[in-house]
Amino acid sequence: MPRRQLLQLALGSAAAFALACSGSQASDSAPAEASAEAQASADAPVEAKAVAYFAGGCFWGVEYFMEKLPGVASVESGYMGGKIENPSYEQVSAHETRHLEAVRVNYDPDKVSYEAIAKRFYEIHDPTQANGQGPDIGAQYLSAVFVANDEERAVNEALISRLRERGYEVVTEIKPVTEFYDAEDYHQDYYVRHEKKPYCHGFVDRFGDAK
Repeated sequence: MPRRQLLQLALGSAAAFALACSGSQASDSAPAEASAEAQASADAPVEAKAVAYFAGGCFWGVEYFMEKLPGVASVESGYMGGKIENPSYEQVSAHETRHLEAVRVNYDPDKVSYEAIAKRFYEIHDPTQANGQGPDIGAQYLSAVFVANDEERAVNEALISRLRERGYEVVTEIKPVTEFYDAEDYHQDYYVRHEKKPYCHGFVDRFGDAK
Protein backbone atom coordinates (compact mmCIF):
# COMPACT_ATOMS: atom_id res chain seq x y z
CA MET A 1 0.00 0.00 0.00
CA PRO A 2 1.43 3.44 -0.91
CA ARG A 3 2.42 5.51 2.11
CA ARG A 4 0.12 8.35 1.01
CA GLN A 5 -2.86 5.99 1.38
CA LEU A 6 -1.43 4.68 4.64
CA LEU A 7 -1.34 8.24 5.97
CA GLN A 8 -5.01 8.75 5.15
CA LEU A 9 -5.97 5.54 6.87
CA ALA A 10 -3.83 6.32 9.89
CA LEU A 11 -5.75 9.52 10.45
CA GLY A 12 -9.18 7.95 10.40
CA SER A 13 -9.30 4.19 10.04
CA ALA A 14 -8.08 1.16 11.91
CA ALA A 15 -7.49 -0.55 8.57
CA ALA A 16 -4.01 0.97 8.45
CA PHE A 17 -2.87 -1.70 10.84
CA ALA A 18 -3.73 -4.63 8.55
CA LEU A 19 -0.36 -4.48 6.80
CA ALA A 20 2.19 -7.18 7.60
CA CYS A 21 5.59 -8.06 6.22
CA SER A 22 5.64 -11.50 4.65
CA GLY A 23 8.55 -13.90 4.85
CA SER A 24 10.18 -12.10 7.77
CA GLN A 25 12.16 -13.91 10.43
CA ALA A 26 11.80 -10.93 12.74
CA SER A 27 10.39 -11.05 16.23
CA ASP A 28 8.39 -8.21 17.77
CA SER A 29 10.60 -8.20 20.83
CA ALA A 30 14.29 -8.00 21.65
CA PRO A 31 16.13 -10.92 23.25
CA ALA A 32 15.11 -12.00 26.73
CA GLU A 33 18.32 -10.53 28.14
CA ALA A 34 17.52 -7.08 26.77
CA SER A 35 13.94 -7.34 28.02
CA ALA A 36 15.18 -8.22 31.50
CA GLU A 37 17.53 -5.25 31.46
CA ALA A 38 14.72 -2.97 30.38
CA GLN A 39 12.52 -4.22 33.22
CA ALA A 40 15.30 -3.82 35.78
CA SER A 41 15.98 -0.25 34.73
CA ALA A 42 12.37 0.76 34.20
CA ASP A 43 12.30 2.94 37.32
CA ALA A 44 15.71 4.51 36.76
CA PRO A 45 15.60 7.92 35.08
CA VAL A 46 17.57 8.25 31.85
CA GLU A 47 19.17 11.57 31.01
CA ALA A 48 19.55 12.53 27.37
CA LYS A 49 23.23 13.43 27.12
CA ALA A 50 23.96 12.39 23.52
CA VAL A 51 22.16 11.85 20.22
CA ALA A 52 22.39 9.38 17.34
CA TYR A 53 20.61 9.35 13.99
CA PHE A 54 19.37 6.40 11.93
CA ALA A 55 17.13 5.79 8.90
CA GLY A 56 15.74 2.31 8.38
CA GLY A 57 12.40 2.42 6.60
CA CYS A 58 9.23 3.76 8.19
CA PHE A 59 10.30 5.76 11.22
CA TRP A 60 7.38 4.41 13.27
CA GLY A 61 9.00 1.00 13.63
CA VAL A 62 12.56 2.19 14.19
CA GLU A 63 11.34 4.58 16.89
CA TYR A 64 9.30 1.84 18.56
CA PHE A 65 12.24 -0.56 18.98
CA MET A 66 14.89 2.03 19.76
CA GLU A 67 12.79 3.33 22.65
CA LYS A 68 12.88 -0.13 24.21
CA LEU A 69 16.68 -0.15 24.51
CA PRO A 70 17.87 0.45 28.09
CA GLY A 71 19.75 3.72 28.34
CA VAL A 72 17.67 5.46 25.67
CA ALA A 73 15.82 8.49 27.02
CA SER A 74 13.58 9.23 24.03
CA VAL A 75 13.31 8.90 20.27
CA GLU A 76 11.80 11.30 17.76
CA SER A 77 10.70 10.58 14.22
CA GLY A 78 11.72 13.04 11.53
CA TYR A 79 13.36 13.74 8.21
CA MET A 80 17.06 13.95 7.41
CA GLY A 81 19.50 14.15 4.52
CA GLY A 82 17.42 16.18 2.10
CA LYS A 83 17.79 19.45 0.27
CA ILE A 84 15.07 21.72 1.71
CA GLU A 85 14.25 23.07 5.16
CA ASN A 86 11.25 21.94 7.22
CA PRO A 87 9.91 19.34 4.78
CA SER A 88 6.40 17.99 5.20
CA TYR A 89 5.45 14.33 5.12
CA GLU A 90 3.66 14.88 1.83
CA GLN A 91 6.78 16.42 0.25
CA VAL A 92 9.04 13.62 1.48
CA SER A 93 6.59 10.95 0.33
CA ALA A 94 6.38 12.55 -3.10
CA HIS A 95 10.20 12.35 -3.40
CA GLU A 96 10.47 16.12 -3.70
CA THR A 97 13.10 16.64 -0.99
CA ARG A 98 15.55 13.68 -0.97
CA HIS A 99 15.01 13.32 2.76
CA LEU A 100 14.92 9.94 4.45
CA GLU A 101 12.49 9.01 7.19
CA ALA A 102 14.83 9.00 10.18
CA VAL A 103 14.91 8.94 13.95
CA ARG A 104 16.84 10.93 16.53
CA VAL A 105 17.86 8.75 19.48
CA ASN A 106 18.50 10.65 22.71
CA TYR A 107 20.51 8.53 25.12
CA ASP A 108 22.78 8.43 28.14
CA PRO A 109 26.26 7.17 27.13
CA ASP A 110 26.88 6.25 30.77
CA LYS A 111 24.12 3.64 30.46
CA VAL A 112 24.33 2.53 26.83
CA SER A 113 27.09 2.90 24.28
CA TYR A 114 26.74 4.30 20.79
CA GLU A 115 27.91 0.91 19.51
CA ALA A 116 25.04 -0.85 21.30
CA ILE A 117 22.52 1.54 19.80
CA ALA A 118 23.97 1.19 16.31
CA LYS A 119 24.05 -2.60 16.68
CA ARG A 120 20.37 -2.61 17.62
CA PHE A 121 19.63 -0.57 14.50
CA TYR A 122 21.02 -3.34 12.28
CA GLU A 123 19.06 -5.92 14.28
CA ILE A 124 15.63 -4.29 13.94
CA HIS A 125 15.54 -3.51 10.23
CA ASP A 126 16.79 -5.26 7.09
CA PRO A 127 20.11 -3.61 6.11
CA THR A 128 20.25 -5.68 2.93
CA GLN A 129 17.13 -4.25 1.29
CA ALA A 130 18.14 -1.66 -1.27
CA ASN A 131 14.77 -0.36 -2.46
CA GLY A 132 12.99 0.37 0.80
CA GLN A 133 12.03 -1.57 3.88
CA GLY A 134 9.57 -4.44 3.85
CA PRO A 135 6.50 -3.44 1.83
CA ASP A 136 7.45 0.25 2.00
CA ILE A 137 9.21 0.90 -1.29
CA GLY A 138 10.79 4.23 -2.12
CA ALA A 139 13.84 6.42 -1.71
CA GLN A 140 12.64 7.86 1.61
CA TYR A 141 12.84 4.38 3.17
CA LEU A 142 16.47 3.60 2.38
CA SER A 143 18.82 2.32 5.08
CA ALA A 144 21.33 4.88 6.34
CA VAL A 145 23.28 5.95 9.41
CA PHE A 146 24.11 9.62 9.95
CA VAL A 147 27.41 9.95 11.82
CA ALA A 148 28.73 12.97 13.70
CA ASN A 149 32.40 12.02 13.86
CA ASP A 150 35.06 9.51 12.87
CA GLU A 151 34.38 7.36 15.94
CA GLU A 152 30.74 6.81 14.97
CA ARG A 153 31.77 6.08 11.40
CA ALA A 154 34.31 3.50 12.59
CA VAL A 155 31.71 1.82 14.80
CA ASN A 156 29.32 1.42 11.88
CA GLU A 157 32.01 0.26 9.49
CA ALA A 158 33.01 -2.42 12.00
CA LEU A 159 29.39 -3.56 12.50
CA ILE A 160 28.78 -3.70 8.75
CA SER A 161 32.02 -5.67 8.32
CA ARG A 162 30.81 -8.19 10.92
CA LEU A 163 27.51 -8.59 9.11
CA ARG A 164 29.20 -9.07 5.74
CA GLU A 165 31.44 -11.72 7.26
CA ARG A 166 28.23 -13.50 8.28
CA GLY A 167 26.96 -13.40 4.71
CA TYR A 168 24.75 -10.31 4.77
CA GLU A 169 24.99 -8.09 1.70
CA VAL A 170 24.59 -4.83 3.60
CA VAL A 171 23.53 -1.77 1.60
CA THR A 172 23.29 0.66 4.52
CA GLU A 173 24.90 4.00 3.68
CA ILE A 174 27.02 5.94 6.16
CA LYS A 175 26.37 9.65 5.78
CA PRO A 176 27.47 12.77 7.66
CA VAL A 177 24.97 14.28 10.06
CA THR A 178 22.78 16.98 8.53
CA GLU A 179 19.84 18.98 9.88
CA PHE A 180 17.16 16.82 11.48
CA TYR A 181 13.57 18.02 11.10
CA ASP A 182 10.91 16.69 13.44
CA ALA A 183 8.05 14.90 11.72
CA GLU A 184 4.46 15.95 12.33
CA ASP A 185 2.99 15.27 15.77
CA TYR A 186 0.80 12.39 14.58
CA HIS A 187 3.95 10.45 13.61
CA GLN A 188 5.51 10.62 17.09
CA ASP A 189 5.15 7.46 19.24
CA TYR A 190 2.72 6.20 16.63
CA TYR A 191 2.59 2.56 17.69
CA VAL A 192 2.52 3.30 21.41
CA ARG A 193 -0.36 5.75 21.05
CA HIS A 194 -2.34 3.34 18.88
CA GLU A 195 -1.42 0.30 21.00
CA LYS A 196 -0.15 -1.56 17.94
CA LYS A 197 3.12 -3.18 16.90
CA PRO A 198 5.35 -2.46 13.88
CA TYR A 199 4.30 -4.01 10.60
CA CYS A 200 7.77 -4.43 9.09
CA HIS A 201 10.34 -4.09 11.85
CA GLY A 202 11.38 -6.65 14.42
CA PHE A 203 14.41 -8.03 16.19
CA VAL A 204 16.60 -10.45 14.20
CA ASP A 205 19.81 -11.92 15.70
CA ARG A 206 21.99 -10.97 12.74
CA PHE A 207 25.19 -10.89 14.78
CA GLY A 208 24.60 -14.32 16.31
CA ASP A 209 25.18 -13.19 19.88
CA ALA A 210 21.67 -12.75 21.30
CA LYS A 211 20.85 -14.63 24.51
